[in-house]
Amino acid sequence: MPYFDAASAAPLHPVARQALLASLDEGWADPARLYREGRRARLLLDAAREAAAEAVGCRADELVFTPSGTRAVHAGVSGALAGRRRAGNRLVVSAVEHSSVLHAAEVHAAAGGTVAEVPVDRSGAVDAGAFAAALGEGTALACLQSANHEAGTEQPVAEVAEACRGVGVPLLVDAAQSLGWGPVEGGWSLLAASAHKWGGPAGVGLLAVRKGVRFAPQGPSDERESGRAPGFENLPAIVAAAASLRAVRAEAAAEGARLRGLVDRIRARVPELVPDVEVVGDPVRRLPHLVTFSCLYVDGETLLHELDREGFSVSSGSSCTSSTLTPSHVLRAMGVLSEGNVRVSLPAGTAAEDVDRFLDVLPGVVAGVRERLGVPAGSAVPAAAPADASGSLVVDALGRRCPIPVIELAKVIGDVPVGGTVTVLADDEAARLDIPAWCAMRGQEYVGEEDAPEGGRAYVVRRTS
Repeated sequence: MPYFDAASAAPLHPVARQALLASLDEGWADPARLYREGRRARLLLDAAREAAAEAVGCRADELVFTPSGTRAVHAGVSGALAGRRRAGNRLVVSAVEHSSVLHAAEVHAAAGGTVAEVPVDRSGAVDAGAFAAALGEGTALACLQSANHEAGTEQPVAEVAEACRGVGVPLLVDAAQSLGWGPVEGGWSLLAASAHKWGGPAGVGLLAVRKGVRFAPQGPSDERESGRAPGFENLPAIVAAAASLRAVRAEAAAEGARLRGLVDRIRARVPELVPDVEVVGDPVRRLPHLVTFSCLYVDGETLLHELDREGFSVSSGSSCTSSTLTPSHVLRAMGVLSEGNVRVSLPAGTAAEDVDRFLDVLPGVVAGVRERLGVPAGSAVPAAAPADASGSLVVDALGRRCPIPVIELAKVIGDVPVGGTVTVLADDEAARLDIPAWCAMRGQEYVGEEDAPEGGRAYVVRRTS
């Protein structure tokens, strides 16, 4: 069964498995003890730290291991903010950061701090100049991911790091998605990552804090990991994480080029094979193994279940895959279609034949989901209701989840004259993204939105053709 969700968790690398099993025998003792078994464990821990630091591009004494990538982010944000509290309480983040960064920002704001969110363009990238402009007086810390976990877009970390350095603001980089492919360039100050993203075992993160960065670890601490990650180290997992990071780096150039070719094929073929699809993310400045696309008139959760039935494991940032009506914050920030969102992230070793079979299966799966949702085949849409004398219609989709509001819009847009309007009443937050996206894809004019008397929002679309 092809597994296409490496961005969530990559399969365990063979080197990680070998190192894990070996260190279970050799690295079970306390590395803080001075007897033989403890010294042996300390040697393993030191070697793992050296290997990880070399891959990150920092000194070994600048890097600590944490129980997860999320813990590394939280420790990095809280420690840097506390260390620079005299400089101010302003935190600057991009709008598409991983939820671990945004959750840390929420805690900071709840404690009285200020958070500035830098927007992104439609590809998911921040503008380095706009990020620099957000580094106002009193900024204690800035956070920018190296590459986006949903769209794959790489961020201008080097340029932003230079701007941060110019005003004396440390930059924390969440490198979880990119570290397995190569070091993060630029003068960053703090870096966090997670082993299960590159084929290491789950439960190991790393945090690098450059010398000279003011840092005050928060919460109870002990003598382990420089006081920045208290508790007994999971040494076998740490050894496996470091060994697998070195291994994937050795393979990164060749495997990255091969997977980039497979992703290029998906990016090109999906819009040809499936009508009304938007491929998102930067087509060039992106991770080599990841592609995301969104399908109009499709329930994302149903689409993922159907692909699973066909033997493909993929993920989604669509609002329809959660228990809430809130679309992915990444897709929302990008302003792209959130319906039927599919993220394909290929693990190392993915066969070209599996990608070809995915492309063979996808059109039928999407067509089947659309048919069950009542989307008319082709462009001929039967009339749903006559337009009134003013050339306008109102579609009541209150209480109906994505993609129904957009489907109802598509059914009636042909029933108003050119220049007429359709007003869609909806209380699903995804409509704020998906109705304008539908207009852009179908060549109609999105007029805007306002409060609806019945509750929810009224989205107005003008027919232009």
